[in-house]
Amino acid sequence: MNKPEEKFVLLPQDSAGDPDVFQQLLKQETVPVPDYLAPCNPGFSDDNLSVDRYISRDFHRQEAEKMWPKVWQFVGREEQIPKAGDHLVYDIVDDSIIVMRGDDGVIRGFHNSCLHRGRALRTSGGTVGQLKCPYHGFTWDLKGKLESIPCAWDFKYLKKEEQNLPEVRVESWKGFVFINMDPDAKPLLEHLDVLPEHFRDYAFERSVIIAHVQRKVPVNWKVAQEAFMESMHAHVTHPQLLTFTGDCDSQYDMYGDNISRSVTPMAVPSSHTKGVVEPLVLHDILEESGRMADSDGDAHKLPEGQTTRQYIGELNRRIFGEASGRDLSHVTLAELQDAILYSIFPNTQIWSGYCGNILYRVIPDGDNHESCLFDVMLLWRHKEGEVPPAPARFNRLPDDQPFSAAAELMALGPVFDQDMRNMVAMTKGMKASKKGAVSLASYQESRIRHHHLTLDKYLGSGSAK
Repeated sequence: MNKPEEKFVLLPQDSAGDPDVFQQLLKQETVPVPDYLAPCNPGFSDDNLSVDRYISRDFHRQEAEKMWPKVWQFVGREEQIPKAGDHLVYDIVDDSIIVMRGDDGVIRGFHNSCLHRGRALRTSGGTVGQLKCPYHGFTWDLKGKLESIPCAWDFKYLKKEEQNLPEVRVESWKGFVFINMDPDAKPLLEHLDVLPEHFRDYAFERSVIIAHVQRKVPVNWKVAQEAFMESMHAHVTHPQLLTFTGDCDSQYDMYGDNISRSVTPMAVPSSHTKGVVEPLVLHDILEESGRMADSDGDAHKLPEGQTTRQYIGELNRRIFGEASGRDLSHVTLAELQDAILYSIFPNTQIWSGYCGNILYRVIPDGDNHESCLFDVMLLWRHKEGEVPPAPARFNRLPDDQPFSAAAELMALGPVFDQDMRNMVAMTKGMKASKKGAVSLASYQESRIRHHHLTLDKYLGSGSAK
């Protein structure tokens, strides 16, 4: 079919938004609704946040010293390092960690520094048979045990058994690999709080990365992180999404210190609009969302008497079920299509559900507080017992290329580019701010407030002002 004619009306922005929309949609489900989709928002104060939290180098150094060395951070997926010697390099401000699978199958993390003169042992991921310093040749095995020293006669004072590479903690959950440089940190599963329970049926252990794109963005890492912690910006930043996205009708939830969630209804028009017809909703969600099981808006026609939400949910149920080899008859329409996005403090966000999952990660660009690396990963499922396909190759975009240059991101690329334009302008605006602070929406930006409250607990300030 051709795209239906757009004859809807944009309403005044002042009155739009109803956070109860998602709960009302759940009442229309024909299968049991999981308890974890219930709202959970404790409410916070309405204090402003100082712009110094984003533009101050001193604040950045506090994070570098007090937060990053103490917190669990997502490094990659186990399928990225399937064989002995396979490894990833994770750089975070002043620290660099080699995450490597040993010849015993165990994944370990080593400080990326030669114990001789301090040269970084690896500058990128890959596969090696041993860790050999490119400077003088000190060599360690895949378990981090010192194997050989050049001119050993000249290092007689060194006790070889004391020269193993210092390790960091490495723990995995559902194939996601995390590191923590604090030996006394609580276990990863405790850090993840409710997430394992909420994700228990989604089979992420059988996920594989089908796209991994990274780009440098000239903003503080928190600016990039927070761009995806609320949906109220969509009606201005992403107007092409309004026909099928309940942007300002989203639900926002917080759990403990480390986990927060937004739930944005899909396959329903934004409450900023009036008169959007169902055929247009169907066409646009297929063409523009980038997350549905099919992306051809011309290949589908809405059956009489069926809503787009019902049609897309059943389409995803069938295709996602076939791909994963699972019976998804028990699954809600919400989990098959809605944008249910969880944040794991400090710098990772992941979409839940049975497929069409996106993962975001934001890492400071070395010691530069005004630049960060923004990662996008797309995850798919393989069938149980099936040999999983190799993960997609990492695509690091040149700094002057937009996300839309990455064909593997499909319709998502232009959406990310719209977000990037906001981010760069935010840095300029915050530096120019006479007010010297940002003011957050009490409900729709409560995940951002929650994020800063947790950050302050690491910094020891006890306040998000």
